[in-house]
Amino acid sequence: MCENYPPGSSRESMKRMSWDEFFISQSRVMALRSTCTRLSVGCVLVRDKRMIASGYNGSIRGDVHCTDVGCKLVDGHCVRTIHAEQNALLQCARFGVATEAADIYVTHLPCLQCTKSIIQAGVRHIYYEISYRPDPYASELLEIAGVSVLQVNSRLRNWGTALYTDFFDR
Repeated sequence: MCENYPPGSSRESMKRMSWDEFFISQSRVMALRSTCTRLSVGCVLVRDKRMIASGYNGSIRGDVHCTDVGCKLVDGHCVRTIHAEQNALLQCARFGVATEAADIYVTHLPCLQCTKSIIQAGVRHIYYEISYRPDPYASELLEIAGVSVLQVNSRLRNWGTALYTDFFDR
């Protein structure tokens, strides 16, 4: 063990990142690509501990981005933005990647429409970090479909500090 790390911030003192922490952290990284000015959301689809697709919320291919021209609001909702979960699922459809028995890791609890898409795609588990506008009907549908939902803490701030120390403070 290297003795140069401050206590509590080294990768050694934090042990190894769990798979759930790893994938939920990947969803947070995907959110950095978001072009939505209202909420940055990212997700990754995982099967057998392998990422099969990723997505973030933003405009469809070829359209302008909200970060460049502002939101296109209808009834208080931006209609320009496609959700991160939809982007990941559609990426699988486009490239012929099966989603049956996959898991989805998403920064925020999926909305009702994304929940329906996730169920129809055969996803078996939803892992999220932040509860955002939970929908009672979405919860009901997930229970009916037998899709488990689990909140996961990425501890990304701690990992970021450890990585910074590891790479820059030597």
